Amino acid sequence: MGNRTEKIERGTKAYRSANLALFIAGFVTFSTLYTVQPLLPLLAGEFGVSPATSSLALSVATFALAWMLPVSGSFSDAHGRRALMGTAMTLTSLLALASAFSTTLPALLAARLLQGAALAGVPAVAMAYLNDEMSPRAIGSAMGLYIAGNACGGMTGRILTSLLADVLPWRGAVAVIGLLALTLSLLFWLLLPPSRHFQRRPFRLGPLSASLVGHLREPGLFCLFALAFLFMGGFVTLYNYATFHLVAPPYSLAQSQVACIFLAYAFGACGSSVMGGLVERFGRPRLLCTALAIMTGGALLTLLAPLAAIVAGIVVFTIGFFGAHAVASAWVGARAETARAQASSLYLLAYYLGSSISGTGGGFIWSAWGWPGVVVLILALLTIAGLVLLYLTGLAEKRDQPAAAPEMTAAFGPAAE
Repeated sequence: MGNRTEKIERGTKAYRSANLALFIAGFVTFSTLYTVQPLLPLLAGEFGVSPATSSLALSVATFALAWMLPVSGSFSDAHGRRALMGTAMTLTSLLALASAFSTTLPALLAARLLQGAALAGVPAVAMAYLNDEMSPRAIGSAMGLYIAGNACGGMTGRILTSLLADVLPWRGAVAVIGLLALTLSLLFWLLLPPSRHFQRRPFRLGPLSASLVGHLREPGLFCLFALAFLFMGGFVTLYNYATFHLVAPPYSLAQSQVACIFLAYAFGACGSSVMGGLVERFGRPRLLCTALAIMTGGALLTLLAPLAAIVAGIVVFTIGFFGAHAVASAWVGARAETARAQASSLYLLAYYLGSSISGTGGGFIWSAWGWPGVVVLILALLTIAGLVLLYLTGLAEKRDQPAAAPEMTAAFGPAAE
């Protein structure tokens, strides 16, 4: 029945229901994952640690998420998509509530580590679900909406946490996000249509390892994984230390004022939807070059002294990042000929390793050289990304047909993130 059943088309009730459910999945994932990011200066002050150490509250979660993703993708191949996503969302919501009751930094880091591991059941599996169930004509817009949910979740989690932290202890702010995520997780269970094109494959470690190694040996996929690491590393580094930059003199912004910079995520959601829809017209390499140029311009803008210029730079960078993520993550699905869930997992593993490594490493740069040093680090990552993209473009000219309707794979998540 599975392969003979029509896939989900645009405009149908199933399309709307699936899109809303996966929008919620992206929202819950990134609202809970990044809720601590605007709180990093508060955590550094309360626990008496450096910015780099406080950033571990985010980095341990993304690190655990990264390494669990290949397993979760294969587990979903064996046991199904819907149940794994719903269970993961419920667990991460409960762990968000647990982290709100942490009284020491080690306890907080332990809760965040487990939360990151639980979250791995969503991003790669959501990609695989869309790849399985959506028609080629519907998948582009569906993927854009899913990534928009990532952006909205990341934005709402950060903004709401920042606003609440002005009137509540940071633990109360985190608890509110956990309760919101738990409510939305229950709604997800009600909305997502059952899988009709899922083909069960038993979980075997040997074939999984061979599949992962095979993807790593494919030059085009390896380049896309490298781009994920570099783009996400720059993105998280920017946001991690923009909060320290803006709460310090001469700006001395309050937590509620810092929240306003996370409104940039609304523009990021637009960027992902627009660029995802332009792939057929302009091709993936050209769009990635455009996104890279946008990110570079945004990073340079933040070096200017006026607060308005810094905020504008963050907005511009965010637009470029989400556009790049939408295009690059979709390209993974187009290049991977088999085991797309594993290819998606490797993309996201690189993506979140970039977040963990650069996100914490940037703290040492911040302590030594301040904001200009952080921007130089980001520009270095983008320069390397440009070189990787040049090589990838040459490979694409030999193999890919950019104008063809892509079988898309994305996350985000944050991206996303």
